[in-house]
Amino acid sequence: MRETQEQYENGKEERPLRGYLGALGVFGGMTGALALTGKLLGKRLPERFSLGDTVLLGIATHKASRLLAKDAVTSPLRAPFVRYEQPAGDAELNESVRGHGARHAVGELLTCPFCLAMWVATGLAAGMVFAPRFTRLASTVLTSVAAADALQLGYDALKQAAG
Repeated sequence: MRETQEQYENGKEERPLRGYLGALGVFGGMTGALALTGKLLGKRLPERFSLGDTVLLGIATHKASRLLAKDAVTSPLRAPFVRYEQPAGDAELNESVRGHGARHAVGELLTCPFCLAMWVATGLAAGMVFAPRFTRLASTVLTSVAAADALQLGYDALKQAAG
């Protein structure tokens, strides 16, 4: 581990390994707490998720991750960990991570929709165990917003193509 840490420390940019380890610990702790809570409450995991639920949660995960990581309205949640750079178009922002250690690691997590997707998907999957009706409702809303976004972008592209 020490050799790996030295390789990271001698690289071109700082990699906050302890911060990443902390994030992994929080994720593991949260999933463990969810599993324990489910066991104590007598919740059973579904035998399987339907294809419809999988698609619904997949699109909802995509939209929620982008909303959290890139949307201007959610920028106050990211502000302690990032620096505003510029608009990124289509109601999204470009931000750069600031700080060191845990602050830097959290900033990377909060600005990366790919990184957030695991957290969001885990939350939605847990929601399907603890509150499936509410989770399907929230996921349907997020999926509808993603579909509306695609239609808005398609409409704009057609308008531009038409001149």
